[in-house]
Amino acid sequence: MNPVQAHSLFSEFDISLFKAGKHFKLYEKMGAHLIEVDGVTGCYFSVWAPAAKQVSVIGNWNHWNNQEHKLHVRWDSSGIWEGFIPGIGSGEAYKYSIESNVDGQVREKADPYARWAETPPYTASIIYDYHHEWLDKDWMKNRYKANSLEAPMTVYEIHFGSWKRKNDRSLTYVEMAKELTDYIIEMEYTHVEFLPLTEFPYDPSWGYQVSGYFAPTSRFGAPHEFKYLVDCLHAAGIGIILDWVPAHFPADEFSLGKFDGTHLYEHPDIKKGYHPDWKSLIFNYERNEVRSFLISSAMFWLDQYHIDGLRVDAVASMLYLDYSREEGEWEPNEHGGRENLAAISFLQEFNAAVYKEFPDIQTIAEESTSFPMVSKPVFSGGLGFGMKWMMGWMHDTLEYFQKETVHRKHHQNNITFSLAYAFSEQFMLPLSHDEVVHGKNSIVYRMPGDEWQKFANLRTMYSLMFTHPGSKLLFMGNDIGQTAEWNFQGSLDWHLLEYAPHKGIQALIKRLNHLYRTEPALHELNYTGDGWEWIDYSDEQNSVMVFMRKSKDEKDSLVVIANMTESSFPTYRIGLPSKGKYDVILNSDDEEFFGSGYTSLKKYTSQKESWQGREHSVEITMPPLGVKVLKQAK
Repeated sequence: MNPVQAHSLFSEFDISLFKAGKHFKLYEKMGAHLIEVDGVTGCYFSVWAPAAKQVSVIGNWNHWNNQEHKLHVRWDSSGIWEGFIPGIGSGEAYKYSIESNVDGQVREKADPYARWAETPPYTASIIYDYHHEWLDKDWMKNRYKANSLEAPMTVYEIHFGSWKRKNDRSLTYVEMAKELTDYIIEMEYTHVEFLPLTEFPYDPSWGYQVSGYFAPTSRFGAPHEFKYLVDCLHAAGIGIILDWVPAHFPADEFSLGKFDGTHLYEHPDIKKGYHPDWKSLIFNYERNEVRSFLISSAMFWLDQYHIDGLRVDAVASMLYLDYSREEGEWEPNEHGGRENLAAISFLQEFNAAVYKEFPDIQTIAEESTSFPMVSKPVFSGGLGFGMKWMMGWMHDTLEYFQKETVHRKHHQNNITFSLAYAFSEQFMLPLSHDEVVHGKNSIVYRMPGDEWQKFANLRTMYSLMFTHPGSKLLFMGNDIGQTAEWNFQGSLDWHLLEYAPHKGIQALIKRLNHLYRTEPALHELNYTGDGWEWIDYSDEQNSVMVFMRKSKDEKDSLVVIANMTESSFPTYRIGLPSKGKYDVILNSDDEEFFGSGYTSLKKYTSQKESWQGREHSVEITMPPLGVKVLKQAK
């Protein structure tokens, strides 16, 4: 029996919005929805396939026979096929059988709007209907405080499948709810960022080759179990950022590629529609219906899963027509430039739409070039992101700290240059998964020297990171001094915490997170020059620099002194903003951090002696490869 065609979830207004690329909640209409028609329960299906000759729903109930349940194409030239099949319930696996008008081939495709999918390597979609009673009303009401640009944001980035394992398997969403929540509370991070949890077919892609833009991966449990994890994190006051990938998608036969026999989702021009780096397909940002699909996906996670932020992957690859292409492999835009104008307008529309609907979230761009105004509002010509990854800081910092300390006096500009542009965007400082893979080595083993020096360098680098303007992101393992490169098939080496150097790194990160959260000077003015002031960056010979972090209340200002060599200084004079007593609120060389304990002095009193352009100064004891943070006693 063919599906009933009388019922539709689409109004004429919905269709007009879809055609115009302005329907941003297509998940309420497209896909599989359990409903009741004339007293009969069943499932309504709808799918966009304008070049199809016939579309059928196939599943176990009809023995995957594409002649049993054919959908009906709408009369309005929208290209949407729909129909109601009685008696079909939640948990049924299904696909669309699409016969193309173009090439005559019959393709079996997963539902682009599926809420759930079979666990790879199986590829069918699953009808999903489960009411989750949300328990995070208080968090949702007040999360604007946690996501404000004046609030601290210190992000723990994790790959779900390899954070921690039991019996050589990944933790489930339910197991992770307690384990991860407890860890983030203990370490005092404010947010967790998940590498993509949208369904994906290929484990080595780490989730960045997405096949299900509306489905949490079934590897770790059911959708409602992921919602349980969200509830647990929110109950603990932890924000959730999800990696979202609108830049490209895999060419697997069951997925979006050549969906109805045409380049429906991907751009038809290979110069714009194929990504040479990842051997994947690129969305056609010039097509209205594709823009609606992508923005609806972003809305879906913010709406249906209460996600607090989206980190948008590979933005640079979207912005430039010549990205990873040689001469002759790309064509200039209508103005003769290399910018992808359609992708730029798509990103602007995406940001404008999600911030209008959810003004209390954040969008974060992974953008590695000097493209202007990434984190500036759309109305002023920007892309509209809330934040941008500060890739320049990351590259310069790692390059500097990899140098032998004897050579650092010739490269002080590497470590100070980021302050020349630190306030041109709203930056997040990332030490992400990308820095511990593909032969780059672990962060700690990129440091020079013997074991003590490696860990001292790491403590110094982390201390500078947390006192530098901008929000923070650390990939899992970075906070325990993981010594091996990240392996997505294994677990973090948690046993390392049995050893003092690793316990010391973890203790330092916990302390830095606490300071960052509780000291207004480290977060209140993160994105404006009013929160930063150099005291001295000219002591290149000793590789020492001194600066201030400031808050709205001048009394909360901090003085930071960093020594980037293994030479210690029994006396080192620094200028101070005002006279008074100063407490040492951080010394990265303390023994509790596996430091040398070179000095345990916790208080200093200023002297009326001009130094470094200041009327008052003080002589401090400066440890080797260490950072001290001073705060005036009240």
